[in-house]
Amino acid sequence: MAIKRGVSLYSFQQSQFFKELDLEAQIREVGQNLRGADGIEIIDEMSLRYPNPRDEFLKQWFGWMEKYGTTPVTMDVGMDVLQFRDHVMTYEECADRLRHDIRLAKTLGFKNVRVLSVVPIEILISALPLAESLDIRLGKEIHQPMRLEGQQVTEILDYVTKTGTRHLGIVPDLGIFQTRPSEALLGSFERKGAQSAACDASVELAEKIDAGDVDFEVSDLMNYTAGNVRSAFTRFLKTGECEAGIATVFGAVKRFADEQIENAQELDYTVVAEALMLSRTSAETLRQIAGSVVGVHGKFYNMSEVPGKPGQFQDIAIDYKSAISALKDGGFDGYINSEYEGQRYYQDRGREDMKSEVDQVRRHQEMLSRLLSH
Repeated sequence: MAIKRGVSLYSFQQSQFFKELDLEAQIREVGQNLRGADGIEIIDEMSLRYPNPRDEFLKQWFGWMEKYGTTPVTMDVGMDVLQFRDHVMTYEECADRLRHDIRLAKTLGFKNVRVLSVVPIEILISALPLAESLDIRLGKEIHQPMRLEGQQVTEILDYVTKTGTRHLGIVPDLGIFQTRPSEALLGSFERKGAQSAACDASVELAEKIDAGDVDFEVSDLMNYTAGNVRSAFTRFLKTGECEAGIATVFGAVKRFADEQIENAQELDYTVVAEALMLSRTSAETLRQIAGSVVGVHGKFYNMSEVPGKPGQFQDIAIDYKSAISALKDGGFDGYINSEYEGQRYYQDRGREDMKSEVDQVRRHQEMLSRLLSH
């Protein structure tokens, strides 16, 4: 068993948008410049002429894999349930779309298909027989503020235990091991007008929640997506209304902000509430369920140099050491694929002031290689 390294080409979304790196150049960067990394993960609609790439592309695709020594690992698929405009897709329509994507992944040589965290398990189960027949593993992404201890994971593990299938599991996004709001995010908020005191309060609140030094429980948020939590908090600020189970949490966050920030405005409250987006999941849980992990998203937002250690890098907001140790101890056999998402926090700036995605991924790969070798 061995943990291998790769890259989600989603990391290069900005460079693709600016036409600096096309698909071949992204693959070349992985194969030629990231020593020891060979895995390729794509988002179907970003990298392909989806839903049906032409035959000439397939020949080109496998030519790139051979030329650059890379391996198709995971194809990430979406589920646009409003695509028909006249109705919301039914579960069976979604399952049909997933079956199409499984066949496409097989055609392109991928071993895994990752579905979004919001996809119901019934859809996965409906498409599972095809995945089994084609030897494709389906993995559901577990993304902050979800936890490994939540229903989204346990219902999959229960089904795997009941049926013995090897073709269904989870894809932990290591953002679930985030310990504080990223400095990239906080910097973006400050440029939008948030007070520096609000950024400091957000970090402080995250630390207090971790220490259990608050009078509210964040576990009620674990089954929501981060986007849903953010929209619910915005509605709470504007109307005072929200789902009953999270009203206490939101009220406590607002009071904490008022204590820390002079003349707090809506944006300041929003910054402080980012402390709620952290999963606070357990590394021990990851160790225990490592056998059900299909693949891992190596989420990161900003790689900075480790103080006093030139050439070594870290994301100060994510506890990579604990996560990788748990995967190693649990016997995970698969790929951790770098997934850079910090670029979105610099898109208010000129191109010359944006972070280099290539440099950020190279730094992340240095950290992965170092932690995996210990």
